[in-house]
Amino acid sequence: MEKKELTCIGCPLGCGITVELKDGEIVSITGNTCKKGEDYVRKELTNPTRIVTSIVRVKGGKIPMVSVKTEADIPKGKIFDCTKALQNVIMDAPVHIGDVVLADVAGTGVSIVATKNVEAIK
Repeated sequence: MEKKELTCIGCPLGCGITVELKDGEIVSITGNTCKKGEDYVRKELTNPTRIVTSIVRVKGGKIPMVSVKTEADIPKGKIFDCTKALQNVIMDAPVHIGDVVLADVAGTGVSIVATKNVEAIK
């Protein structure tokens, strides 16, 4: 029997969860305070995904960078491809919250969107 210890990120409690596996199958999940913990563990062990946050350069803006994020979870294995795709992205000011910065990042079908407004220099 294999045991894995995980910290749930499904809600602010951050429960310590113990998962027992037999032949790669989940036998038991303990330590979660709410249903989100069980859902998180099952997803994390079968298809881990993450929201990615970063920044990109802004040309002609009152500030030189804007915060961005994936509009949905992407596969955990695509995180580095996602950040690499953002390295050379430069947005023209103005930038508005929700503007698509990069569509279909790393072939995930998920867009990167701006999470902050950046005004243009007048």
